[in-house]
Amino acid sequence: STLPAVAEELLREIKKAFQETSQVPDDLLLGLKFIFGLSAVPALDLVDQRSVTRLRSPSGRILYQVLGSSGKLYTCYSSCHFCTCPAFGFSVLQKSESLLCKHILAVYLSQALGACQELAVSEEQLTNILLAEEEDE
Repeated sequence: STLPAVAEELLREIKKAFQETSQVPDDLLLGLKFIFGLSAVPALDLVDQRSVTRLRSPSGRILYQVLGSSGKLYTCYSSCHFCTCPAFGFSVLQKSESLLCKHILAVYLSQALGACQELAVSEEQLTNILLAEEEDE
């Protein structure tokens, strides 16, 4: 993974706490805000709204789509830590101001909290999603 060890550990702690108590303790929420800054609260909102969908193809390929607060659908790749939103391109890649955007953080949090919606798609559907993203650039 491409996240710093402290971020990885925090997400593991959140997952463990949530599995045990069905809640995320305040100290871990504060840690989230400390490590991920301004992305933390909007990412939690996206998780609360169940905006994260895991798409899985028959071959086992997985990608995530996150319905952003603007109503636009963004494609996230947790395996390589990438999102198609403009904030990711600007704040993460160009300026290195953030570790990630709210959409990828929402993917990681929804994985930890078991809050992903699941959608089985054909290989062709997955390919079409990937090609559509390429055309948008």
